[in-house]
Amino acid sequence: MRSSARSLRRAVLATSALSMLGFAPAAFAQDEGASAASDDDAIVVTARRRDERLIDVPIAVSSISGEALANAGAIDITDVAASAPNVTLEVSRGTNNTLSAFIRGVGQQDPVAGFEAGVGLYLDDVVLNRPQGAVLDIYDVERIEVLRGPQGTLYGRNTIGGAVKYVTKRIGDTAEFKLRGTYGSYDQADGVISAAVPLGDGTVRVGGAVARLSRGGFGTNLTTGRENYNKDVWAGRGTVEIVPGDDAFFRITGDYTRDKSETRGGHRLITSLATGAPVLDDVFDSRGALVSPTQDVEAWGFSALGELKPTDWLTVRTITGYRKDDSATPIDFDALPAVDLDVPAFYNNKQISQEIQLLFDVGRFNGLIGGYYLDASARTTFDVRLPGTVTALTFGDVDTRTGAIFGDFTYDITDQLSLSAGGRYTWDRRTSIVQRNVYLGSSPFFGGTTAPIVRQTDFRGTADFKKFTPRASIAFKPTQDHTVYASYSKGFKGGGFDPRGVGTAAPDANGNGIGGAGGDYEDIYNFLSFDPETVDSYELGWKGQLFDRRLTFALAAFYADYTDIQIPGSVGAVVGGVQTFIGITTNAGKATFKGLEFEGNLVAARDFGVDGDSLNFSWALGYLDAKFDRFIDSRGIDVADRRSIQNTPDLTASGTLSYSTPVGEGSINASTTISYRSASQQFEIPTPGLDQPGFALWDANLVWNIDDIFSLGVHGRNLTNKRYITSGYNFLRQNPDTGQFILLNGQPGISSTLGAEGVLTAYYGNPRQVFVTGTVKF
Repeated sequence: MRSSARSLRRAVLATSALSMLGFAPAAFAQDEGASAASDDDAIVVTARRRDERLIDVPIAVSSISGEALANAGAIDITDVAASAPNVTLEVSRGTNNTLSAFIRGVGQQDPVAGFEAGVGLYLDDVVLNRPQGAVLDIYDVERIEVLRGPQGTLYGRNTIGGAVKYVTKRIGDTAEFKLRGTYGSYDQADGVISAAVPLGDGTVRVGGAVARLSRGGFGTNLTTGRENYNKDVWAGRGTVEIVPGDDAFFRITGDYTRDKSETRGGHRLITSLATGAPVLDDVFDSRGALVSPTQDVEAWGFSALGELKPTDWLTVRTITGYRKDDSATPIDFDALPAVDLDVPAFYNNKQISQEIQLLFDVGRFNGLIGGYYLDASARTTFDVRLPGTVTALTFGDVDTRTGAIFGDFTYDITDQLSLSAGGRYTWDRRTSIVQRNVYLGSSPFFGGTTAPIVRQTDFRGTADFKKFTPRASIAFKPTQDHTVYASYSKGFKGGGFDPRGVGTAAPDANGNGIGGAGGDYEDIYNFLSFDPETVDSYELGWKGQLFDRRLTFALAAFYADYTDIQIPGSVGAVVGGVQTFIGITTNAGKATFKGLEFEGNLVAARDFGVDGDSLNFSWALGYLDAKFDRFIDSRGIDVADRRSIQNTPDLTASGTLSYSTPVGEGSINASTTISYRSASQQFEIPTPGLDQPGFALWDANLVWNIDDIFSLGVHGRNLTNKRYITSGYNFLRQNPDTGQFILLNGQPGISSTLGAEGVLTAYYGNPRQVFVTGTVKF
């Protein structure tokens, strides 16, 4: 029943454009003249940490090849979401490089230290523990895999929504050199140089890539004159591989990214409540005056992979990873010249991880057992500058130590029926320092010299969490071209301490008459801490090929119970006579998710006009019914029927029509894609003006592969120039039941909960872009 996965890996680069996702179907016609895919044309993925045909894996997976991404003109990892069902990948508000990721309604809205991701992002099997520096640019990539649903058994904590795997290319046994240049709208100018060469007898192979990625702004900061939404990135990646024989492989990879783009300024959706400053006409223009610290992001890391085969049935694998990133990010919430709600910020993250796996394949029984350890630290420091030179400092320092043992096993009961089961036991320790002080002027972190006038929080705490996350599935293959499966999986997202928590606001929960204001540690601990959240997911799926393998499809139906949902909140309030942020995070939610996902590719015609030409249609459709069953608000009232899951449209869909025809020594590939997302909310409570109605985007690509050396492509993105909101901020007073904006007396109107200007600020997806890409490879 199992395919020989090791022999399939060689087919990935040539055939992964046949992925069910169909991101860039212009690449589908690589096997010119063939009437159907052969067994060797299978897509290979590593969703279960071992090489398997995509059609055999009892998990909802989309796989997008590097060639398909290049043909589609993909720029960064967020482009994958347009054609993946029930997936949201977006740049998070005021930067180019912080990622907001949601899969099947589970993710992380707030990127500060203390809150965990709901979607795991992996760079060559090393997790990126924090969202800063996680908007990975597309270069030197073999494929990207999107795993939907809880992946807690094999990928651990913080993958309760799913996982995204960015897999870089392995070096071949022949020398290669490649130049890629791009120029387009808004002075986009990208250049990538990559090379790889085997040394001596080919046992040692060295490769690397350097990328310069730049673009002018989509708009302008009218106060500072600086570009808004520009891009200024240098990046590089280097690899050394040692291949002493068929039974051993070693790889060390390092990467570096420096992003010195300007701060992204938001677009105000309301006139100023203090000065009457009007709303700007261009959504990409802004007026914020905060420019210090200058935005600067530096991210780097390395990974070391070793694989040994002491016997035919056993593979020993070790994965070591180190990551570090430092971000200086000023965010002008009010997007006006006044110092009203200005937030200079620093984010500093580092981590080291070690994983060991034992993979075995013994007749009908195969699987893996392994161990994992992560030691990570994350620090968030920011000032909240308010009118009257008052500053509220938030400092959160979180250390995470996580250990786990896990196993996943498959037994082929017959050639058609297999049973898989596994589990992971995780020990998770979070140690946090939370400080919140109020200053006149800037805090010492941002140039101030005065002592705090109010100390709201000075807290140190440790929390330990233990969790078992099992997985089980049964798969039936009526033929080699079909797999029907049923699965159960469990995942969890780590608990912790709210870095925005104000200890002086802690109630006297233990009844000793002291409370948070008096420094009672137990009350403050209970006030700042929150528990892990969990998901239990059930899935039915069918993957298959029909009509002489001209039609490839994957269909999945799922149901999930989402419990102890962490609800982070920042609300304006007066504490100690000073208006400031207050963080209140509770496990106040419970939800139920039900949905369908349908992906496929149809070879509509071959050789219908020219010998070797091909017409393809691919699609991805996701439906999600996500509803809160319980949502306890700050009044202690269950308002589940008045809340919605954030960043989660009910419907996501895309369709791509592509045509490929041989021309001379090469081919021309043309494709066009329309993607659609239904309406979604930025936060659980409706926010008029900020929530995004349903919208569609139209892309098109024309790629001429002149021969084996030269290629030229023209790409159009968002050709209708659609304006759509991806994220934003809201600090207006709302009716807690309807979301309607209200005045202090509860009547309809607009009033601010924090600052004088009023904040309802939006960030937008990229406008229309047209660019030309040329490639030379030897």
